[in-house]
Amino acid sequence: EVQLVESGGGLVQPGGSLRLSCAASGFWFSLSDMNWVRQAPGQGLEWVSSITYNGRSRMYADSVKGRFTISRDNAKNTLYLQMNSLKPDDTAVYYCTKDSVRGQGTQVTVSS
Repeated sequence: EVQLVESGGGLVQPGGSLRLSCAASGFWFSLSDMNWVRQAPGQGLEWVSSITYNGRSRMYADSVKGRFTISRDNAKNTLYLQMNSLKPDDTAVYYCTKDSVRGQGTQVTVSS
């Protein structure tokens, strides 16, 4: 069974940083492309970033390009999202996903 557990969210001031983690189990993580998506209050899911199974290719939504960095540690079965220069518009529940499966999410709130 695919399991994804996100952590690292919290309350941060505008301009601040957070690092999200996603612990994966139940599948061959090192052979799987992975994604981060987010859902702001009252909004639908928004794709944020993707990384190929070997980490060689990374893609970002225009809204986060230059501020967020996706990475992975296949030895630890863990996906990361480093978020810098955070803005109030980044406030959302962040999920890691494998295909259509996502975890429970972690709340990120950017507010002064």
